[in-house]
Amino acid sequence: MMKTIERALALVGLLSLCLLFTYALQDAPTDENFEKKLINDYNVYALQVPENLSFAGERMPLENPDILERMDRELLVNTYWQSNGLLMFKRAEKYFPVIEPILAKYGVPDDFKYLAVIESGLTNAVSPAGARGVWQIMKATGRENGLEVNDNVDERYHLEKATEVACRYLLRAKDELGSWTLAAAAYNAGNAGVSRRLKEQKVSNYYDLLLGEETGRYLFRIVALKEILSNPNKYGFNFRAKDLYSNIPTYKIEVDTAVTDFTKFAQRFGINYKILKLHNPWLREPHLNNKSRKPYYLEIPKEGYYK
Repeated sequence: MMKTIERALALVGLLSLCLLFTYALQDAPTDENFEKKLINDYNVYALQVPENLSFAGERMPLENPDILERMDRELLVNTYWQSNGLLMFKRAEKYFPVIEPILAKYGVPDDFKYLAVIESGLTNAVSPAGARGVWQIMKATGRENGLEVNDNVDERYHLEKATEVACRYLLRAKDELGSWTLAAAAYNAGNAGVSRRLKEQKVSNYYDLLLGEETGRYLFRIVALKEILSNPNKYGFNFRAKDLYSNIPTYKIEVDTAVTDFTKFAQRFGINYKILKLHNPWLREPHLNNKSRKPYYLEIPKEGYYK
C-alpha cells in the first residue's frame, strides 16, 4: 500500500514538473525574438570617417589607407566608449572656457584644448612617470617654466598657470619642428625624440613617421576627440545643457603670509577645507609655509553656491 502511494506521489510530481517546464518554454523568448530585442535596444554602426579632417589648420592625409584606418580606429574607440565620452562633454563645458582664452593669448591654435582632453581627461591626473595636472606636466618642465613645484605647493595643478606653461612649450616645439602637428607629437614624445625620428627616417611630417604605440596614436586621438566633441548628435551623444558641468563663480584673495591651518582659514569665508581644495588643488598640504612672503592668489567661491 505504502509503495503504491509513493509511486502515485512521484507520478504527480513528475507531471507537475513537466507542466511547469512546458509553461516556461511557452513564456520564454525564442532565440529569434531575443536577437531582435538586442538589435532594437542597442545598435553598433561602422562610422564614416569625414573626408576632411585637420588639426590646427593642418590637413590629415586621409587618402593614405594607413592614415584612414588609424583615424577610423580612434573614432570607433572614442564613440563607443560612451560613458567616457559623456564625461568629456560635461567637463569640457566647465574647463574649455578657462583654457581657450589662454591659448588665444599665446597664439596657440584652439585645437590644442583637445590635447588636454586626451592627456588627462580634463582631470588632475597623475601619470606613472610623475606628470601632474590637466596638462600632465613633468616636475622639471614645470620648474623650468616658472612653476613652483614642491610638497607644499604644486602649480602644475593650477589650471591657468599650467595652460600657460603648455603654450610656451608648444610654441617652442613649433619653432623647432616646423608644424603644429609635430609640436603636438613632441608634447608626448619630446622635441628631441621627434626630431631624432624625423632625421633617422628622412621624413618631414608626423604622418610619415613610424612611431611607438602611444605617440603613433596621439594625433589621431586628438582629432577624434575634436570631431566627436564638435558634433555630439552625429556620434549619438544626447544631453541637455543642464546635464553639463559648469564653473562655480569665484573671487580671488591675496595671501602673502604663512597659513598654519587651512581648515580654520576656509571657515572665515563660509566654506570648508574640502571646498577650498577643490578650487585650489595646487595647495598640496593643509597649511602654507611661505617663508618668503610670496603673494599667492586663492580662488574663493562666491556665496550661495555650496549649501
